[in-house]
Amino acid sequence: MVNLEWYRTFKSVYKNGNFSVASKELFMSQPAVSQQIAMLEAHVGYKLFNRKSKGVEPTEYAKLLNNLIIDALDRLESVESGFRAKAEDSVRLISVGVSKDFFNSCGSVLLSKFDFIDFTFAENDVLFSLVDDKKIDFAIVTKQYDTFDTIYEIVGKIKLVLVGPTNLDITEFRQRLKADNYAETEQWLNEQKWYSHDARIPHIKMFWLHAFHKKRPSMTPNYIIPSESEMLEMLSRNNGVAITWNCNARKYIKENKLQLVWNSFHVPEEYVYLLTAKNNNLNSFFDTIAKELKLFLGNRM
Repeated sequence: MVNLEWYRTFKSVYKNGNFSVASKELFMSQPAVSQQIAMLEAHVGYKLFNRKSKGVEPTEYAKLLNNLIIDALDRLESVESGFRAKAEDSVRLISVGVSKDFFNSCGSVLLSKFDFIDFTFAENDVLFSLVDDKKIDFAIVTKQYDTFDTIYEIVGKIKLVLVGPTNLDITEFRQRLKADNYAETEQWLNEQKWYSHDARIPHIKMFWLHAFHKKRPSMTPNYIIPSESEMLEMLSRNNGVAITWNCNARKYIKENKLQLVWNSFHVPEEYVYLLTAKNNNLNSFFDTIAKELKLFLGNRM
């Protein structure tokens, strides 16, 4: 029976021209190398190496054998190396930074693909610093960073939308909107109960800036719930409205817990970027995360 280790040993001795060097390369004792070559010679029926004062010299048959097996052996070692790398990747802990409100939608996407993830919640600039300092492996951000030590890839787009519970009557609102009566549309919104995940109301301010060309709405949020998923869950069971990312609202709308009240064409989409440090030997993880986020963010409402 052919023993592939014999051929691996043969390749090393042939390349180095020395049993001692081959033994170090293969992490074997020199007698073990000599024994494997002897067994291979007995198997093929020809002498493969002639001993010299410094090392060994391949015979003509050894040169022929090398030509016959080298390509196949290289391919086999490449497959083995790739398989080992994938096996190591499957149990490696990776660290991913993301904003807390965006985690609610994309977190489960990553959990379904990796067995070990250490998540960090922070905003864009902090996440960039953590990647740049190589304190975390990856960051999912909504701001572009061009630096020498980091790389990024656009993985999708997200947009702020207005949502409310399914029992909210929005007939009057839609009529005002259809008539392009933005003053009355804004008035209707000001009369609603408002939910926000942040006391600084960044989503509401951004939506108002583009939809009404105002830096700040005149209303004050009724409820501050510092978790976007919990905010949307509470909204689905009560009265009111909220501004959220469309990717976060998608699940609740599909489950008929919330309805899309307004997807304003004045409010622009924002790019989502996957960020990592250069030369961190995590290309396979980067590609997998990018692919999954593109699939998820490509499913728009």
